[in-house]
Amino acid sequence: MRNGLDRRSFLKLAGLGGAVLVTGVGRSASAAEETFFFVQLSDTHWGFQGPVVNPDARGTLPKAIAAVNALPIEPDFVIFTGDLTHTTDDPAERRKRLTEFREQARALKNPNVRYMAGEHDASLDRGEAWKEFFGKTYYTFDHKGVHFVCLDNVSDPAARIGDEQLDWLRDDLARQDKDARIVVFTHRPLFDLMPQWDWATRDGARAIELLMPFRHVTVFYGHIHQEHHHATAHIEHHSAKSLIFPLPAPGSQPKREPIRWDAAQPYRGLGYREVAAKNPPPAYAITEFPVQKA
Repeated sequence: MRNGLDRRSFLKLAGLGGAVLVTGVGRSASAAEETFFFVQLSDTHWGFQGPVVNPDARGTLPKAIAAVNALPIEPDFVIFTGDLTHTTDDPAERRKRLTEFREQARALKNPNVRYMAGEHDASLDRGEAWKEFFGKTYYTFDHKGVHFVCLDNVSDPAARIGDEQLDWLRDDLARQDKDARIVVFTHRPLFDLMPQWDWATRDGARAIELLMPFRHVTVFYGHIHQEHHHATAHIEHHSAKSLIFPLPAPGSQPKREPIRWDAAQPYRGLGYREVAAKNPPPAYAITEFPVQKA
């Protein structure tokens, strides 16, 4: 592990939603120099009110941010993978919530913070307000030999990526080697997990088809408020837990309703994860851990 951060030390860190530790991703003898970790936070739903499912709705995000700031080694970057705020029909209230969320996020000491929209942030106005605060809804970046792709499958109220963005993705991938290490961030799952619960992307199969020729692709997403793992051929998909409330397992009950808060088990269903990547070939070993009471 990098700079002496071993697994036991990592487990002692304060609880936060969706922490991702990536290690050993280098290909060469200098692999240790390429080792890094990042933090993924998802589904904070700032503005949500519902003491039955989370009486600490305005406190969970600050606790997570404090935990990230307390990490003994600073992450290379932090990424929020959507539903930063809770939905509202009022454009003024939407901007108020985005403003408040941004102020909370500014408490992060890490200078490299990236944001993605969720349908709660962007579907009612096709991302108009979200773009005012955070810019593009889809983009790429490269970090220490890994190509990261952030897709927008939420701005379209029909839950589509859309032809324009898929053409953009095709052009981007055309510049990548078939052995490139690619990590994709989305909010909704790209595959049909539970379409009747809105746990799918209507044209997600087209994105997966574009990714399929690449040998080392991993997808991290949010939206479903729980740990879930799935594979489409060699492409692995891993969902992050939420920082607001958990949701039931897909199809486990007739309706998709938040799991109620249990005072005997506070923060149950909320948590963070460790992702260890090993070479060769790149393989991610993921371990989930619960949020700890402050």
